[in-house]
Amino acid sequence: MTDPVTIPFWLFFLIVVFAGVTFASHFLFPSVRWFFRRRMERVVARLNERLETPIQPFKLTRRYDLIQRLLYDPAVNRAILEYADEEGVREDVAFEKARSYAREIVPAFSASAYFGVAIRAARALSHFLYDVEVSYRDESHLRDVNRDATVVFVMNHRSNMDYVLMTYLAADRSALSYAVGEWARIWPLSGLIRAMGAYFIRRKSRTALYRKVLERYVQLAIEGGVAQGIYPEGGLSLDGKLAPPKLGLLKYISEGARETGTPVVFVPVALNYDRVLEDTILINAASEGHRRFRSSVFKGLGFVVNQVWLKLTGRYKRFGRVAVRFGDPLALNTCPDKSVEDLSALLMDRIKEALPVLPVPFVCQQLLKSEILTEDELIQAAEMQLGSQLGNVASFVRGGIEILLRRKVIASTENGYLIEPDKVQLAEFYGNSIPISDG
Repeated sequence: MTDPVTIPFWLFFLIVVFAGVTFASHFLFPSVRWFFRRRMERVVARLNERLETPIQPFKLTRRYDLIQRLLYDPAVNRAILEYADEEGVREDVAFEKARSYAREIVPAFSASAYFGVAIRAARALSHFLYDVEVSYRDESHLRDVNRDATVVFVMNHRSNMDYVLMTYLAADRSALSYAVGEWARIWPLSGLIRAMGAYFIRRKSRTALYRKVLERYVQLAIEGGVAQGIYPEGGLSLDGKLAPPKLGLLKYISEGARETGTPVVFVPVALNYDRVLEDTILINAASEGHRRFRSSVFKGLGFVVNQVWLKLTGRYKRFGRVAVRFGDPLALNTCPDKSVEDLSALLMDRIKEALPVLPVPFVCQQLLKSEILTEDELIQAAEMQLGSQLGNVASFVRGGIEILLRRKVIASTENGYLIEPDKVQLAEFYGNSIPISDG
């Protein structure tokens, strides 16, 4: 029993490695997970003291547990059986297909990543690029929203900066969960986005099984009280106009909430920019008649490096204003008989009513209507149409003129300002972003 045993070094090394892995998995890792779990719970408890809508337990559930809960949901089980029957495959194969969809969709929210990193970065980036303006149609209506209701921010989609802005501006309310497209699945961006609580949605190649897994995840999140941020247009506006709403997510939310009696409040949010970072990419996609965006990582890095260089050399200027306006909330239980089509139309109308008018869109719209205008004529038009909304009308108009001259969208002549012939599409993109006035 006590006699020494001679074994090769490689075998001894493997035994030590396996023993170390076994010790770590059975003793060390659980202790480490417990330590970080307790730390996260304390962080969340402190956050919930200042948030208007506390972070719900559903959002803090382990990703593995959420995936399992989703896979064994009765509605998903039925969809798995139907998929197996339709595709002529075994049920275990269909189950694994559903598992792959669930793993693709379900996020891995981290309160530390969201409130410790994401919000600080979003605030810094927003104020680096723009002068940020926030307004309300009636702030008291937002303050009166039921704290026990699941809040769904319904927004128009102008730029990928929308995600950044709303993450920052909603920081005092709750942690938002976004539906994001395939663009966000690029490594290592995908891990960060999952940690922020976003869930991925395929724009194409959706099977009935995929749609059911997505539908049940959204409905479970709504039932669990997770605050949502959705873009009913389904994608970025290519021409600056509000696009007709797609009904998918709104349908999932409204049908699920009505079935379970979950209180849901929709908050319309309208966003507008003096400069959309992707404007030329979107315009080119519109001209080509498809939603393929011709850009690259290197172009993006070049843009960032150029802006940093301008900042370091003292020549940097912000891209003008970005405005976010919160519209009047709509409680789902106040319109029980409305179809999802009527509900989406009502929410889009409220977004349209709340759309902020900014200097660049206003100047573009006026020049598109009149071809050539002097500064005084633009100021007069602004006073007639927006005087009650603005403080310094002259400064508002001059700000728009300055940005457009800097970008060579307009030219200054003896008779006034006019749009450069090769920049008409760009001017239309901005002019379309606000309701057309008759003045």
